[in-house]
Amino acid sequence: MGKAKMSGAKALVRTLESQGVEVIFGYPGGATLPIYDELAKSSIRHVLTRHEQGAAHMADGYSRATGKTGVCMATSGPGATNLVTGLANAYMDSSPLVAITGQVPRPMIGNDAFQEVDITGITIPITKHNYLLQKASEIPHSLQEAFYLASTGRKGPVLLDIPKDVQLEIFSPHQAKYPALEGYRPTVAGHPGQIKRAVTLLKSAQKPLIIAGGGVSLASARDLLVRLAEKADIPVVYTLMGKASFPNSHSLCFGLMGYHGRIEANHAISNADVILAVGTRFGDRSTGPLATFATQAKIIHTDIDPAEISKNVPSYIPIVGDAGQVLEQLVELVPEQKHDQWMLELRETAERHPLKGKSSGVIIPNILRILKSLVQDPIIVTDVGRHQIFTAHYFPVDSSHSFVTSGGLGTMGFGVPAAIGAKVGRPDRPVIDIAGDGSFMMTCQEVAAAVAEDIPIVVLVMNDYCLGMIKQLQDASYGRRYEACKFGRNVDFARLAESMGAAGFKVTREDEIAPAIEKSLAAGRTAVVDCVLDDPGNVYPMVTGSSLLEYVE
Repeated sequence: MGKAKMSGAKALVRTLESQGVEVIFGYPGGATLPIYDELAKSSIRHVLTRHEQGAAHMADGYSRATGKTGVCMATSGPGATNLVTGLANAYMDSSPLVAITGQVPRPMIGNDAFQEVDITGITIPITKHNYLLQKASEIPHSLQEAFYLASTGRKGPVLLDIPKDVQLEIFSPHQAKYPALEGYRPTVAGHPGQIKRAVTLLKSAQKPLIIAGGGVSLASARDLLVRLAEKADIPVVYTLMGKASFPNSHSLCFGLMGYHGRIEANHAISNADVILAVGTRFGDRSTGPLATFATQAKIIHTDIDPAEISKNVPSYIPIVGDAGQVLEQLVELVPEQKHDQWMLELRETAERHPLKGKSSGVIIPNILRILKSLVQDPIIVTDVGRHQIFTAHYFPVDSSHSFVTSGGLGTMGFGVPAAIGAKVGRPDRPVIDIAGDGSFMMTCQEVAAAVAEDIPIVVLVMNDYCLGMIKQLQDASYGRRYEACKFGRNVDFARLAESMGAAGFKVTREDEIAPAIEKSLAAGRTAVVDCVLDDPGNVYPMVTGSSLLEYVE
């Protein structure tokens, strides 16, 4: 930067450029205008969202689709608090993100000034770290530190809160100090002794199993996991966050595990004698009741976050380290093996329990089958609800960074903005959001942002005029007393999309599904397809007592 004096805002933008930032998702306010004034002179693209929550989800989707650190920005007070849901979502799913917020001038902090809020205090539990900067000279090193923290170890969001007068303060960059970052030394290389123990245990296993978690994708270790599974002939199941961590159509893949999982996947967990769990925190949706989870197995648990080891499920051999580095060593040391009888058992289980239900009609599985036949390798984004689980089952993905969903927090409204961020990061790939009508309504204003910014995503709204997952739970557990789950039929999503400048299509019959999807993909702009589902009474109630998501005739 040289010794020329500059403002804190200019130093911030210069440092962002030096970190390789290409795009920021944000919404301006009085407390961030100095930054925006400098941003206009920079090489960085700014995507103007329609709500700050959208900015956080866009940065998150960008990160998940590219593997880079996403950046979002909001003003002080309500702008900052509107980022909170997106930060919590990124934190739960270990998504690297840097959030920048404006703050009232330093002399006003603590005086309940206009649009003042203690955003660093609010976000302590949902960020890896956060800063309230007090001097312009702190900006360069703090921002560099934020990117390092967000993208290393267990990845996650970091927030910088910058008072407006600090943005305007003039300083000489040579005055900036770069203190050492003490106490943060994530372990990336697995302990050699533990890895050798794991190899010995895997060699002796008769019914080994690999659980692929989201940490595999975060470590860009998908290909290494494939090599290990093929070399040692080990079947693989995945968590919801781990769907893109292993090719879904691979002969060794037995699908989604857990509460909404495939019967053969859960059979594998219940009957395995050794389980290698890679990059998963064993969340409750993956394990079900802990007392009955994998009771016959010795578990090798590898995770970059030591706090996750044995937190929920006791590990027989714990390995702290980066999934890529640990898998690379395992691939080298594990001998070639065959487990023909075990594979036969799992394949026969799968054949006895196929995904059930009708293959026709305007129903989610059929829409997904048709979509798959028309688009071979898109980035699939989902919102949260029944459509999310159906997508996990009925739309196989075989390339990395191809499935983007809200796992830990289960954030309705994640889909549209996350799809926008994914498309900005990967303009070369089709990006399709599978949304529910409830989730879509939460952030549908971001369709206007996508149109204005020329970001051509496709949104398929699975419209049953109700909160589908809530209705499903009321079916199963509340005597079909449908309280506060029905929306009515007063919203036409196709016309809503058209009012915001997008292409809008409506599907009410099966023969309309393929043409509508084809037209939306060919539109060259953001498109919304309102898929009005057949009678919800005929579609996808969960069968009580079954681990498999089904729908009945």
